[in-house]
Amino acid sequence: MVIKSPIKSNVRILLLGDRGVGKTSIILSLVSEEFPENVPTRAEEITIPADVTPEQVPTNIVDYSAIDQAEDTLNNLIRGASVVCVVYAVDNDDSIDRVSSYWLPLIKQNYPEKCCPVVLVGNKIDLVDFSTIDGILPIMEDFPEIETCIECSAKTLKNISEMFYYAQKAVLHPTSPIYSVEESDLTEGCKMALSRIFKICDMDCDGLLNDTELNNFQSRCFNAPLQPQVLDDVKAVLKKNLDDGVQNNSVTFKGFMYLHTLFIQRGRNETTWAVLRRFGYNESLQMTKDYLYPTLRVPSGCTTELSHRGQHFLTHLFERFDKDKDLSLSPTEFDEMFSTCPTPAWPPDVNGIVPTNEKGWITFQGYLCQWALMTLVDLPKSFEYLAYLGYNIYENDSQVTAVQVTREKKVDLAKKQSSRNVYQCNIIGPSGSGVSSFCKGFIKSNSEKSRKFEKSESPSYIANIVQVYGQEKILVLRDITIKSMSDPLQTHEVHCDVACLVYDVSNPKSFEYIARIYIKYFAETMIPVLVVGCKNDLEEVKQDYLLQPSTFCQKYKILPPQYFSIKSHHRKDIYVKLATMAAFPPLRRMVHMLMLRQQPSEWLNQFCRNLREFGMLPADVTIWWKAGLSIAAITAIGLIVAKVISSPKVR
Repeated sequence: MVIKSPIKSNVRILLLGDRGVGKTSIILSLVSEEFPENVPTRAEEITIPADVTPEQVPTNIVDYSAIDQAEDTLNNLIRGASVVCVVYAVDNDDSIDRVSSYWLPLIKQNYPEKCCPVVLVGNKIDLVDFSTIDGILPIMEDFPEIETCIECSAKTLKNISEMFYYAQKAVLHPTSPIYSVEESDLTEGCKMALSRIFKICDMDCDGLLNDTELNNFQSRCFNAPLQPQVLDDVKAVLKKNLDDGVQNNSVTFKGFMYLHTLFIQRGRNETTWAVLRRFGYNESLQMTKDYLYPTLRVPSGCTTELSHRGQHFLTHLFERFDKDKDLSLSPTEFDEMFSTCPTPAWPPDVNGIVPTNEKGWITFQGYLCQWALMTLVDLPKSFEYLAYLGYNIYENDSQVTAVQVTREKKVDLAKKQSSRNVYQCNIIGPSGSGVSSFCKGFIKSNSEKSRKFEKSESPSYIANIVQVYGQEKILVLRDITIKSMSDPLQTHEVHCDVACLVYDVSNPKSFEYIARIYIKYFAETMIPVLVVGCKNDLEEVKQDYLLQPSTFCQKYKILPPQYFSIKSHHRKDIYVKLATMAAFPPLRRMVHMLMLRQQPSEWLNQFCRNLREFGMLPADVTIWWKAGLSIAAITAIGLIVAKVISSPKVR
């Protein structure tokens, strides 16, 4: 799938000028390919189909007559035009003077915020033996919206079709956004856009475009590689005109910019515009919304995560900019990676959100987690930055292919396991219960690091990779600290893959809140819930609630409370349990599945250990071995009996 260029769907050309300059004759000569003997006061609007225009865009040609149309109509016609052709008669000096004294100011008056492209048309050159172009040049310098000037003859048909081609080109490939005639140089907006394009195409990040990179660039923009002779010719032009346009037989950034300047100066605006549009830019040199934010429908109960293509692109991107190969991004590498974006996708200081190294630099693991987090909670932002970083170019497709929509959660529940790779766990608890510390402990490994962030503002989300039965999953913790006991939970605070209800073991009033939360919001749902007692380094006190935590969990048939302390050696397996509960929501039923199926002894031992860690099996596994052997014996006897019964009787 090739990305279509964000080009206008139609062109509306308006012809203006004094009476008698030949506006209507020009239109009729174009249509009939002969000069009309009887010319009406105004030609009816004409539509030229896309398949007969050079740019393959439908074009409307509109005539104006001061006799038939009022001034209000004139202003409306100007505001509705894509381009205005101001026609003057080359043999009439008054009509030439009126171009700058009346018509151009009138057009500008109707476009106060932006410029409408203008083409000056000198008609009736069959009546004179001189050119008016030199006299028009000062007008073009005073009015930058003038794209070009062309002389023609409606009577002899000279340059008539060319005039409309230039008018169409002025709309589809305008000069003023990309080139300053006064400065004879590219505009700042064009330089910024081409700079981003150069960086995206510079795959080895050496500041040069070698032959392979140039061919990839050519193929992506024009669907055809450069022939070797053409490559040599391009480099020869650069060497002739620039001292540093070519280096190590590769095109430099300065040489790349010079080539586009040369294209525009030679009237080949369409070449530069083809490149700009392929990389998502519109006529204002802004990246279009359709390019940045493609449409993707996400049904209720589904989530979004990176697809294999998305992960491959981001992995390759990381490897490009991790120049010292230390599996982390230094501040310089981080800035270089996001140099094609208006701002970085996230701040450099993310050590409170995802894993970082001892210097606080984001690691490859943290990098993947950050992208997974962004794709889960802010899909438009992921789409936007994938576009900035060049996904559309490398993959030759929209960012939609970088993301996969997971199946509905009710299907996961029916199948008793989830196919997702990213899970969200809402950590809920009253203020002071240790919610923030529990979240931050997910990416911090010791008390020294914990002291660094305890005083800082807690992030809303924290993400890390965990192992669930040998598979890497990304678990996203969402910090939901409740400041007021009377505040109800919002729908988005309840909806998640697994919930973790946190209380302070040293506060007798802490557990009551999460007990009521469970009964009100989770008791009747299929969302797995784990209760965690924080601050386990402090003395545990009796809770002022009718049921103590362990009894409460037993009554509602949820796992017994797990205990955690950020100040001591805390248990990382709690986070694994949360991810496992999210991956296998109806976990208790797995025990019955185990009992009904013969399993290899080693796997059975490991599985039993996992279940025992979840508090679902007693410590003595001998009982289960005996039960397993008994079942195996009964099964064997059953097979023998069935075989005897089914065998034919001998008479």
